[in-house]
Amino acid sequence: MSEAASHAPSVGEPLDRIDGRLKVTGGAKYAVEFPLANMTHAVLITSAIANGRVKQIDSAAAEKAAGVFTVITPKNAPRLTGSAPTMRVPTLLQDDVVHYNGQPIGVIVADTLEHAMGALDLIRVQYTEERPVLDMDSAPKNPPESVHPLGGERSTRRGDVEHGLAEAAVRVDHTYTTPLENHNPMELQNTIAAWEGDQVTLYDSTQGIFNVRSSIARAFGIPPTNVRVVSHFTGGGFGSKGGPWSHQPLAAMAAKQVGRPVKLVLTRRQMFGPVGGRPRTVQRVTLGAAKDGTLTAIRHHSTSSTSTLENWVEPALSQTKMLYACPNLETVYDLVRINVGSPTFQRAPGESTGTFALESAMDELAYELGMDPVELRLRNYADNDPESGHPWSSKSLRECYAQAGEKFGWSKRNPKPRSMRDGNVLIGWGMASATYPARTQAAGTTARMLPDGRVWIRAGTQEIGCGTYTIMTQIAADALGLSPDRVRFELGDTLMPETPASVGSVTAASTGSAVHKAATALKKKLDELAAGGTYESVFARNGGQPVEVTINSRPGPEQQQYSMHSFGAVFTEVHVDADLGTIRIPRIVTSHGVGRVLNPKTARSQMIGGVVWGVGMALLEATEIDPHSGRYVNADLAEYHVPVNADIGMIDVNFVDEHDAHVNPIGVKGCGEIGITGVAASIANAVYHATGKRVRDLPIRLDKLL
Repeated sequence: MSEAASHAPSVGEPLDRIDGRLKVTGGAKYAVEFPLANMTHAVLITSAIANGRVKQIDSAAAEKAAGVFTVITPKNAPRLTGSAPTMRVPTLLQDDVVHYNGQPIGVIVADTLEHAMGALDLIRVQYTEERPVLDMDSAPKNPPESVHPLGGERSTRRGDVEHGLAEAAVRVDHTYTTPLENHNPMELQNTIAAWEGDQVTLYDSTQGIFNVRSSIARAFGIPPTNVRVVSHFTGGGFGSKGGPWSHQPLAAMAAKQVGRPVKLVLTRRQMFGPVGGRPRTVQRVTLGAAKDGTLTAIRHHSTSSTSTLENWVEPALSQTKMLYACPNLETVYDLVRINVGSPTFQRAPGESTGTFALESAMDELAYELGMDPVELRLRNYADNDPESGHPWSSKSLRECYAQAGEKFGWSKRNPKPRSMRDGNVLIGWGMASATYPARTQAAGTTARMLPDGRVWIRAGTQEIGCGTYTIMTQIAADALGLSPDRVRFELGDTLMPETPASVGSVTAASTGSAVHKAATALKKKLDELAAGGTYESVFARNGGQPVEVTINSRPGPEQQQYSMHSFGAVFTEVHVDADLGTIRIPRIVTSHGVGRVLNPKTARSQMIGGVVWGVGMALLEATEIDPHSGRYVNADLAEYHVPVNADIGMIDVNFVDEHDAHVNPIGVKGCGEIGITGVAASIANAVYHATGKRVRDLPIRLDKLL
């Protein structure tokens, strides 16, 4: 069994993506590319009002149109025999109530997409309309007892905030707002549903195949084992595909009704409303500090918008409770229901919006104190989790400040606003802290060695563009002592062992730990069977059959003994035209401590993507709602602005070498979410340094600087 020593470790090496060639040559098969016989095509009928009821849908002409199989509406939709799915939008044509503009109110199924779209033009809908609630600022807040961020408590308190503010030498008290935003992954939401008896298969673009399986099973009142979900590649999700939405059960409903497979692809406009987005937040932050910068009190209140369908809360206060040492703290959530589509998780949900407010306020406090922003943060460095009192499993934030600050040249900064310029260009330097929790969840994996010496690893996870195929191959190869080309990693099928959804930076930590344990267990089993011989002798004695192990990995007691987070620092330079107010970002330097970096190439790509998202959040992105009709006004990529190549300057990504023996068996924290946190605040702080104008309402557009 000496082969293990003959291969250098691949974990930590910048291995090229295993699936890279498939993607660039068109060989990667996405959900709607599975060719099923007798395929039909569905399109959604969506509401044109934001509040009321569907009085009548005249579908007679559409039903007679060429190629149309059926038109399903609330009047004729099959009654679902199961429980209402615990999804965010139980809008499955079971009633005629309209909650937002763009809500699915019907489905057309035809033999071609063109025939389905043609029939859609023939649909006529009458409504009983009610005045929608669209202004979050004037709408009543939810009862406090109904506000539970991520199922938790509405408010938290430690110490005496009023006393801490009273004894503060310096205070800042400001309100920061972030707008509605939408995910806009390149690949639209889509699914294919096909029934065979009482069993259904969905080929779905999703971040969570087992979430979809559970939702379909509940909706149709069938066992989860009767539902198979397949997703080998997903073209981006960013949270929008993390849970089930209405289009998946509607596709299954349509397929059951026509007795043929149904393909349903949302339009770009339908990506606004029916599949979630980031809610609007209004956050008031009050900080008190002694003259030396020591925080005496933190008060952070966040009010976010939700739909009339559910009480989903943007967890924007999570980082405030643990990022800085402060004896007196108060956080409170409020919620306002308006007639929009249900919000959901969007890249670093909560921490992205929350760090904008908190880190902007910290910058304002630094100016009030006449203190360097980095020095202020170091003065309030938390050596243990201030909320739980637990030690950190690992923390490298000091090193992140030092590494990124040195690379950026922060020591050369003139702290006075409008003091740095190049001709008519105002130059600003800003910084902010970044953080995101490190979570590990239960996951399963099967590892099998074939007689020819190749290994197959199978886990029901998802590839959403982060490099899952690659890093899982590296983990398994190292555990087995093999080269990566001897390992084949397969994913994306609910027939495989169950793993968590690819959300919240849990995949590398959770599925990666399971892969490591399964591969280690397989190697141990092979070693025991070989009893000092060779692998070939094992298979000879095993009748030439593969050797296989299946394990289920679960978090250990360390989860309750340590506080587990990634940390980072973001330094930004902005150039602002003194006359026009246009903002350019020539460079952003980051440093993060994210535990063990499995693959520097894929990890760096994740961080770059997060920073680009932060630029969009700071300067460009906002979902606009018509104040009268509730219609999403900019529901396309022409009007919903996201950064393009010309908007992005140099992004210098750095990692602190961080060993974490407690977080999970492979020491991984994940880096899909943290990259966006702190970026918007860093940019806003740089804009203030350049112009002397503090913009507390995102996005920062030129009209707010003129």
